[in-house]
Amino acid sequence: MAMTAIDLLLVALAYLCGSIPFGLVLTKAAGLGDVRNIGSGNIGATNVLRTGSKKIAALTLLLDALKGFAPVLVAKFYGGPFVDVAAGFAAMAGHLFPVWLGFKGGKGVATGLGVLFGWAWMLALVALASWIAVFIATRISSLSALLGVVVASLAALYPMFGFSEYWWAVAFLAGVIWITHRANIVRLLKGEESKTSFSKKP
Repeated sequence: MAMTAIDLLLVALAYLCGSIPFGLVLTKAAGLGDVRNIGSGNIGATNVLRTGSKKIAALTLLLDALKGFAPVLVAKFYGGPFVDVAAGFAAMAGHLFPVWLGFKGGKGVATGLGVLFGWAWMLALVALASWIAVFIATRISSLSALLGVVVASLAALYPMFGFSEYWWAVAFLAGVIWITHRANIVRLLKGEESKTSFSKKP
């Protein structure tokens, strides 16, 4: 089914919403400098945590998830069939390739989780529970994310989670997360991936 003008507008707005670089905006507003100049150079919550501000990191995590969730929810109410799925992809694209930052953004974990909550909240809970379990065991954020999206992709195959018709969308989302974490995967294989610290770096 062809998209209407409203559908296309919703997808475009989803991209713009996803492209808001909350990690960069919040750290600058808090006087913590440019988050792109520390740690991994990423604008996501994990790198924001390296500034030493747990509150700003938590707020970044929340807002990055919200910018994935909100466009999907709006598309469900006002868009046609499949528009919520397209809006989720657009929000992710915005986070990964924000027009405001020369198309160089984050890795998409929090925003992807928000998209999942918009698509099927039970699948999102599965991904979140998996992330938490792996993180508690390893303290490695990247590994937690990588395994969390794999578990969510497998769970999506089952109708009980309410998204089996679009299981491939979850699998695609997982693939994107794996691609954005390719450098982390290399370090994991070498045993060189760093663990997340909640204390400020000197």
